[in-house]
Amino acid sequence: MTATDPTLRALAHPVRLRMMSLTWTGPQSAAELARELGISQALASQHLRRLAAVGLVELAEVRPNRGGQERRYQAVLHGTAVPDQRQDGAPMMAEVLSLNLRERAVRRAPGEGVTADAELWLSPDAWDDFRHRLAALLVNLHEEARAPRTPGTVHVGATVMAFPLTARAARTTESSGRGR
Repeated sequence: MTATDPTLRALAHPVRLRMMSLTWTGPQSAAELARELGISQALASQHLRRLAAVGLVELAEVRPNRGGQERRYQAVLHGTAVPDQRQDGAPMMAEVLSLNLRERAVRRAPGEGVTADAELWLSPDAWDDFRHRLAALLVNLHEEARAPRTPGTVHVGATVMAFPLTARAARTTESSGRGR
């Protein structure tokens, strides 16, 4: 990752990535995010400032609260909660996503769910079709989301990263003897 990529740097923390999901459904204050994430309000405010500085969240409303002002932020909507990564940021995003996935997997409810892993060879048309359908499903998932703990909702975790592989990665696997 380059030093000139502030958006990826802002998303390089699992808490900020979760904040993006939580602010997707509607404005949230630092206090509300802190309660939901189990962190201090000061830390939530710090993470919100980092997200706001790169335009991933914006101030949606200010409302009176106990003699003060409560600032509520909402994700700036651009398709899905995580922007598509440049090549140099992909390993960092994979690490952050894997941290969130590990944390969520411990809380997985029994029975329902979908788990998949694949390394396949597809035609360019099949890949484009799949990529567009997957992106549309993820946008729909976010659009259907409700505020945290809304009665009648199911708490769902989803972590997806799908991408074409380079020939270099395939040669590395073959040269190690694992590709046979």
